[in-house]
Amino acid sequence: MISSVRGTVLHVGLNHVVIEVGGVGLQVHTTPATAAECRTGTEARLATTLVVREESLTLYGFPGAEGRALFEQVQTVSGVGPRLALAMLSVHAPEEVRRAISTGDLAALTKVPGIGKKSAERLVLELRDKIMVGVDQPEGAPAATPAAALGAAQEQVREALVGLGWSAKQAEDALGRVAAGPDAPTQVSELLRAALRELGR
Repeated sequence: MISSVRGTVLHVGLNHVVIEVGGVGLQVHTTPATAAECRTGTEARLATTLVVREESLTLYGFPGAEGRALFEQVQTVSGVGPRLALAMLSVHAPEEVRRAISTGDLAALTKVPGIGKKSAERLVLELRDKIMVGVDQPEGAPAATPAAALGAAQEQVREALVGLGWSAKQAEDALGRVAAGPDAPTQVSELLRAALRELGR
Protein backbone atom coordinates (compact mmCIF):
# COMPACT_ATOMS: atom_id res chain seq x y z
CA MET A 1 0.00 0.00 0.00
CA ILE A 2 1.25 3.50 -0.84
CA SER A 3 0.46 5.40 2.36
CA SER A 4 1.95 8.76 1.38
CA VAL A 5 3.71 10.60 -1.43
CA ARG A 6 6.01 13.60 -1.31
CA GLY A 7 7.52 15.43 -4.22
CA THR A 8 7.32 18.32 -6.64
CA VAL A 9 3.90 19.22 -7.99
CA LEU A 10 4.01 18.98 -11.80
CA HIS A 11 0.37 19.69 -12.55
CA VAL A 12 -2.75 20.81 -10.67
CA GLY A 13 -6.19 19.90 -11.98
CA LEU A 14 -9.65 20.50 -10.60
CA ASN A 15 -9.75 17.24 -8.67
CA HIS A 16 -6.29 15.78 -9.07
CA VAL A 17 -2.61 16.65 -8.92
CA VAL A 18 0.48 15.11 -10.49
CA ILE A 19 3.39 14.76 -8.08
CA GLU A 20 6.88 13.72 -9.20
CA VAL A 21 8.31 11.06 -6.92
CA GLY A 22 11.71 9.61 -7.82
CA GLY A 23 11.44 10.79 -11.41
CA VAL A 24 7.92 9.34 -11.84
CA GLY A 25 4.85 11.54 -12.11
CA LEU A 26 2.03 10.10 -10.00
CA GLN A 27 -1.53 11.24 -10.65
CA VAL A 28 -3.30 11.58 -7.31
CA HIS A 29 -7.06 12.10 -7.14
CA THR A 30 -8.04 14.62 -4.47
CA THR A 31 -10.87 16.88 -3.41
CA PRO A 32 -11.01 20.25 -5.20
CA ALA A 33 -10.02 21.96 -1.94
CA THR A 34 -6.90 19.80 -1.59
CA ALA A 35 -5.92 20.35 -5.21
CA ALA A 36 -6.38 24.11 -4.79
CA GLU A 37 -3.83 24.11 -1.96
CA CYS A 38 -1.13 22.66 -4.22
CA ARG A 39 1.03 24.89 -6.39
CA THR A 40 2.93 23.81 -9.50
CA GLY A 41 6.66 23.72 -8.85
CA THR A 42 6.37 23.48 -5.06
CA GLU A 43 6.73 20.42 -2.87
CA ALA A 44 3.63 18.67 -1.57
CA ARG A 45 3.06 15.75 0.77
CA LEU A 46 -0.23 13.84 0.79
CA ALA A 47 -1.48 10.88 2.79
CA THR A 48 -2.63 8.38 0.17
CA THR A 49 -4.49 5.15 -0.39
CA LEU A 50 -4.19 2.97 -3.48
CA VAL A 51 -7.42 1.49 -4.86
CA VAL A 52 -6.72 -1.62 -6.91
CA ARG A 53 -9.13 -2.75 -9.59
CA GLU A 54 -8.67 -5.34 -12.34
CA GLU A 55 -8.39 -2.62 -14.95
CA SER A 56 -6.75 0.18 -12.96
CA LEU A 57 -4.61 1.34 -10.06
CA THR A 58 -5.93 4.64 -8.70
CA LEU A 59 -4.20 6.75 -6.07
CA TYR A 60 -6.25 9.02 -3.80
CA GLY A 61 -4.64 11.72 -1.70
CA PHE A 62 -5.55 13.70 1.41
CA PRO A 63 -3.93 16.46 3.47
CA GLY A 64 -3.64 14.12 6.47
CA ALA A 65 -4.29 10.64 7.80
CA GLU A 66 -7.71 11.63 9.18
CA GLY A 67 -9.20 12.17 5.74
CA ARG A 68 -7.60 8.99 4.41
CA ALA A 69 -8.96 6.90 7.30
CA LEU A 70 -12.48 8.26 6.81
CA PHE A 71 -12.26 7.72 3.03
CA GLU A 72 -11.45 4.05 3.66
CA GLN A 73 -14.00 3.61 6.44
CA VAL A 74 -17.06 4.88 4.56
CA GLN A 75 -16.27 2.42 1.77
CA THR A 76 -17.00 -0.47 4.14
CA VAL A 77 -20.67 0.44 3.65
CA SER A 78 -22.39 -1.34 0.75
CA GLY A 79 -22.81 0.91 -2.26
CA VAL A 80 -20.08 3.38 -1.30
CA GLY A 81 -17.07 3.30 -3.58
CA PRO A 82 -14.02 5.54 -3.94
CA ARG A 83 -15.77 8.17 -6.07
CA LEU A 84 -18.64 8.58 -3.63
CA ALA A 85 -16.28 8.54 -0.64
CA LEU A 86 -14.22 11.32 -2.25
CA ALA A 87 -17.40 13.26 -3.04
CA MET A 88 -18.31 13.16 0.68
CA LEU A 89 -14.96 14.69 1.56
CA SER A 90 -15.33 17.24 -1.23
CA VAL A 91 -18.60 18.52 0.23
CA HIS A 92 -17.77 18.21 3.94
CA ALA A 93 -14.58 18.31 6.01
CA PRO A 94 -13.73 14.97 7.70
CA GLU A 95 -14.94 16.11 11.12
CA GLU A 96 -18.25 17.23 9.58
CA VAL A 97 -18.76 13.83 7.95
CA ARG A 98 -18.02 12.08 11.23
CA ARG A 99 -20.39 14.36 13.11
CA ALA A 100 -23.17 13.91 10.54
CA ILE A 101 -22.90 10.13 10.77
CA SER A 102 -22.58 9.99 14.56
CA THR A 103 -25.58 12.30 15.08
CA GLY A 104 -27.70 10.87 12.26
CA ASP A 105 -27.79 14.14 10.34
CA LEU A 106 -29.34 12.83 7.11
CA ALA A 107 -29.80 16.34 5.70
CA ALA A 108 -26.04 16.94 5.75
CA LEU A 109 -25.25 13.55 4.22
CA THR A 110 -27.77 13.93 1.38
CA LYS A 111 -26.07 17.16 0.32
CA VAL A 112 -23.44 14.92 -1.24
CA PRO A 113 -24.19 14.16 -4.92
CA GLY A 114 -25.03 10.48 -5.23
CA ILE A 115 -26.23 10.01 -1.65
CA GLY A 116 -29.99 9.72 -1.24
CA LYS A 117 -31.98 9.22 1.92
CA LYS A 118 -31.60 5.43 1.91
CA SER A 119 -27.84 5.62 1.38
CA ALA A 120 -27.55 8.18 4.18
CA GLU A 121 -29.59 5.97 6.52
CA ARG A 122 -27.34 3.01 5.68
CA LEU A 123 -24.21 5.05 6.43
CA VAL A 124 -25.61 6.08 9.81
CA LEU A 125 -26.83 2.57 10.65
CA GLU A 126 -23.56 0.83 9.80
CA LEU A 127 -21.04 3.42 10.97
CA ARG A 128 -22.59 5.39 13.83
CA ASP A 129 -21.19 3.18 16.60
CA LYS A 130 -17.83 2.81 14.88
CA ILE A 131 -17.31 6.45 14.01
CA MET A 132 -18.42 8.15 17.24
CA VAL A 133 -15.03 7.54 18.83
CA GLY A 134 -13.48 9.80 16.21
CA VAL A 135 -15.57 12.85 17.09
CA ASP A 136 -13.39 15.41 18.82
CA GLN A 137 -14.03 15.82 22.52
CA PRO A 138 -14.02 19.29 24.09
CA GLU A 139 -11.39 20.30 26.61
CA GLY A 140 -12.07 18.88 30.02
CA ALA A 141 -13.97 15.90 28.61
CA PRO A 142 -13.75 12.68 30.62
CA ALA A 143 -11.11 10.10 29.80
CA ALA A 144 -11.75 7.58 27.07
CA THR A 145 -14.52 5.09 27.81
CA PRO A 146 -14.10 1.34 27.24
CA ALA A 147 -15.99 1.77 23.96
CA ALA A 148 -13.53 4.46 22.88
CA ALA A 149 -10.60 2.27 23.90
CA LEU A 150 -12.03 -0.57 21.83
CA GLY A 151 -12.49 1.77 18.88
CA ALA A 152 -8.85 2.88 19.08
CA ALA A 153 -7.68 -0.73 19.25
CA GLN A 154 -9.85 -1.66 16.27
CA GLU A 155 -8.37 1.18 14.23
CA GLN A 156 -4.82 -0.04 14.94
CA VAL A 157 -5.73 -3.61 14.07
CA ARG A 158 -7.56 -2.54 10.90
CA GLU A 159 -4.43 -0.71 9.71
CA ALA A 160 -2.31 -3.75 10.56
CA LEU A 161 -4.60 -6.09 8.60
CA VAL A 162 -4.57 -3.78 5.57
CA GLY A 163 -0.79 -3.65 5.83
CA LEU A 164 -0.75 -7.47 5.76
CA GLY A 165 -2.63 -7.47 2.47
CA TRP A 166 -6.32 -7.65 3.27
CA SER A 167 -8.67 -5.00 1.92
CA ALA A 168 -10.15 -2.34 4.20
CA LYS A 169 -13.57 -3.99 3.80
CA GLN A 170 -12.27 -7.46 4.69
CA ALA A 171 -10.53 -6.04 7.76
CA GLU A 172 -13.62 -4.10 8.82
CA ASP A 173 -15.90 -7.11 8.36
CA ALA A 174 -13.60 -9.36 10.40
CA LEU A 175 -13.39 -6.79 13.19
CA GLY A 176 -17.16 -6.39 13.12
CA ARG A 177 -17.62 -10.12 13.69
CA VAL A 178 -15.05 -10.18 16.49
CA ALA A 179 -16.50 -7.10 18.22
CA ALA A 180 -20.04 -8.52 18.05
CA GLY A 181 -19.20 -11.20 20.62
CA PRO A 182 -20.04 -10.70 24.32
CA ASP A 183 -16.39 -11.15 25.31
CA ALA A 184 -14.80 -9.05 22.56
CA PRO A 185 -11.08 -8.45 23.26
CA THR A 186 -10.00 -4.86 23.79
CA GLN A 187 -6.23 -5.32 23.71
CA VAL A 188 -4.63 -4.76 20.31
CA SER A 189 -2.70 -8.06 20.31
CA GLU A 190 -5.74 -10.14 21.30
CA LEU A 191 -7.97 -8.31 18.83
CA LEU A 192 -5.47 -8.88 16.03
CA ARG A 193 -5.27 -12.61 16.76
CA ALA A 194 -9.07 -12.90 16.84
CA ALA A 195 -9.43 -10.99 13.56
CA LEU A 196 -6.79 -13.18 11.90
CA ARG A 197 -8.73 -16.26 13.02
CA GLU A 198 -11.87 -14.84 11.40
CA LEU A 199 -10.05 -14.06 8.16
CA GLY A 200 -8.57 -17.57 8.10
CA ARG A 201 -11.96 -19.28 8.16
